[in-house]
Amino acid sequence: MASSDSTPAVPISAPLAPKKENNTPVGSKIAELNESRAELLSRIQGLKLDLQNWRSKLDTQVKIYRDELTDLKKTLNVEVDQLRTEFQDLRNTLHQQHEDVTASLRNLGLQDVSEGVKDGEEQPKVEAKDEEMQTPAIKENGKEMEN
Repeated sequence: MASSDSTPAVPISAPLAPKKENNTPVGSKIAELNESRAELLSRIQGLKLDLQNWRSKLDTQVKIYRDELTDLKKTLNVEVDQLRTEFQDLRNTLHQQHEDVTASLRNLGLQDVSEGVKDGEEQPKVEAKDEEMQTPAIKENGKEMEN
C-alpha cells in the first residue's frame, strides 16, 4: 500500500509546477490586454471628442445656412411684392392709356372697332381723302404723324 501512497503524490505535485509556469505568460497577456484596452478607450474618447466637434461645427453651419435662407426668402418676397406693385401700376397705366385713346378717337368721330362690334353698331364711313388732309393721324404716344 505504500506504493499506492506514492503514486497519488506524484500526480498532485506535477500539475502544480506547470500552473506556476503558465501564470507568468497569463500575467503578461493580461498586462498586454489591459494596455490595449487603455489605448482603445483613449482612441474612443478621442473619436467621441472629434464627433462632438464635428456635430458642433455642423450645427453652426446649419444655423448659418438657415439664417441666410431666411434672409434670401425675405428679400425675394420683398422683390416679388415690388414687381407685383409695378405690374399693377403698369396695368393701370395701360388701362388709362387705352381709355384715353378711346376717348380721343370718339372726339375725332371714330369708334374703337371692338366697341362697335360689341354694341352691334356699324362704324361710320368717312371720306378718306378729305378727312386725312384735315385731321392728322395720332401715334400711340400722342404725337402727330406726318403724312
